Amino acid sequence: MKALNDYIIPFVGLKVGEHHFDYQIDNTFFQHFEYDEFNSVNVKIDLSFEKKTTLLELYFSAVGSVNVNCDLTNEPYDQSINDQYKLVVKFGSEYNDDNEDILIIPHGEYEINVAQYIYELIVLAVPIKRTHPGIEDGSLQSDILSKLEELSPSEDKKTKSSEEIDPRWNNLKKLLTDK
Repeated sequence: MKALNDYIIPFVGLKVGEHHFDYQIDNTFFQHFEYDEFNSVNVKIDLSFEKKTTLLELYFSAVGSVNVNCDLTNEPYDQSINDQYKLVVKFGSEYNDDNEDILIIPHGEYEINVAQYIYELIVLAVPIKRTHPGIEDGSLQSDILSKLEELSPSEDKKTKSSEEIDPRWNNLKKLLTDK
């Protein structure tokens, strides 16, 4: 985890007030977390770090894109990322990160590592269902997509099957309605 030292902010030496940190995130960042869902990553993190006398406020802003595979066709595409996250760091007797918006660190701490929060911000900004934009507008031509359309049930088959019902079932349906 030596490569993640760039994401450690020693707040003891900072003056009270607002400070800015910028990070350019790429694939090497996610290799440290052994996360391989993204084909490529190009995200800029703007961190506004506000030091107050009794607490710290961190405002993360992520803008960029990640290249992911579509869930339907497995075709790669660029998914845009635009998300924000606010973290409040308070000082207490022991470390506590039970609340997702409030981090409590011991009084003797002098630095904070923001790598985990950047990782979670980017991963959670990607939609759960990843759909290629070419599917929605009909411009994507894919073998998988054409096979899915071929195998999907058509309206003609549904109407024929409803007309060709065995007459014995009709008597059973009458039992449902005779109450």
